[in-house]
Amino acid sequence: MQQLIEALPGALTVGAVALVVLFIGIAVIKNLMYICRPNEILIFSGSANTTKDGRHVGFRVVPGGRAFKYPFIESVERMDISLINVPMTVQGAYSEGGIPLHVHAVANVKVSSDPKSVGNAIERFLGRGRNEIGRVAKETLEGHLRGVLATMTPEEVNEDRLKFAQQLSDEAEEDLAKLGLELDTLKIQHVADDRNYLESIGRKRIAEILAEAEVAESDASRSAEESEAATDALGEVALTRANANIQRKRNELRQIRAELEAKARSEEERATAAAEAARATAERELQEIRGSLEELRLAADVTIPAEVRQRVQELNASGTAAHIFTDGDAMAQSLRAITEAWRESGKDAMDMYVLQNLEEIFGQVAHAAGKLQVREVNLVDGGDGKTLPAYASSYPATVGALLGEVTKTLGIDIPSILATNTGEASAPAKRNGQGVSAGAARPASLPGAPGAAGAPAAAGTASGNPSFSDAGA
Repeated sequence: MQQLIEALPGALTVGAVALVVLFIGIAVIKNLMYICRPNEILIFSGSANTTKDGRHVGFRVVPGGRAFKYPFIESVERMDISLINVPMTVQGAYSEGGIPLHVHAVANVKVSSDPKSVGNAIERFLGRGRNEIGRVAKETLEGHLRGVLATMTPEEVNEDRLKFAQQLSDEAEEDLAKLGLELDTLKIQHVADDRNYLESIGRKRIAEILAEAEVAESDASRSAEESEAATDALGEVALTRANANIQRKRNELRQIRAELEAKARSEEERATAAAEAARATAERELQEIRGSLEELRLAADVTIPAEVRQRVQELNASGTAAHIFTDGDAMAQSLRAITEAWRESGKDAMDMYVLQNLEEIFGQVAHAAGKLQVREVNLVDGGDGKTLPAYASSYPATVGALLGEVTKTLGIDIPSILATNTGEASAPAKRNGQGVSAGAARPASLPGAPGAAGAPAAAGTASGNPSFSDAGA
């Protein structure tokens, strides 16, 4: 007993601590656990989340049930998804045909709980009241209501209101989904117009019904009259039938007579046709014989001579081809001999070719220099007598410039080739004590090649003939 008394304070302490922990746990759970009613959704903001379509958002949605909030990093808000009544009134909306209509309708919308659309509603309406959501839905539906009215006639709007409501629902569904809203129901309450168009349609229908009644009455009267007339007409019908039988027998007689006459004519025509056929057959055979004779004549006069001429042309062409082949073979052998000589000459082949064609090269250079047109040149002499010689020396300089352009363009340095060959030819002459000029040095294998000294002279001769005017000081 004493031990129980001594252990009692410790047990009380443990119980008190457990009770405090229990109360604290209940308080924490109460503060962190949120219960969602069926007509609302809970939005836990602050934590990263991935939607079913792969989008990354900063909130998570609980559509009913319960969920715990992460302390310190999440906040919780509620959004009402119960039904919102949206009355709509459209005045003067033009229908198809240009008739303005007044339409009264009522729609029931709600915030969508579909995971694909609820995010749109949260982004647009979180923290806003039901009246604000209803106003946005009303403006959206009224806009689509005007659009649907423009595609329907007043008769269709008034007579088929279910079709009108369905078209309006289909038109507005996409835009409402973008807002995160759903259209539950839509009813057209009243359709009217200021121009009495619908009333006129009603009067027209009443008039049609009255007219149909009058027509039915008239039909009944006419049926009675027709019955009476039918009774009177029975005698006339019998008489007419007898006359018709007489006429039919007469027609049969005429038909038999016509058939006999037609048969006789047919036999006569058949005999005539047989004679014509025999004549045509004989004529055709005669034409075939004439055609065969004409073919033989054409073969003798045209075809055989043409074949002979073609054969002669083929033989002539064969002889010409053989002659061309022989000339081509000789030309190819000449070109191969020239190519072999060029290869054996090595680096000197180009120099030899230039020296052999030097006259033609300088002729072309002189011709190019001669294209310079100098109409009049005024020389001013300073008294030292150098002006005129300087002007005269410009022609060789022009030729030298043209040769330099040839070197840049074609890579053939003509002055260097001339200098090289001139040096090689003059060295033996000096050793023999003979003063041979550079213009006389040319290879023995290149007969007729002009000397280097002849080029400037040719250039000077080919140049233009300017007129000189001495204006010396």
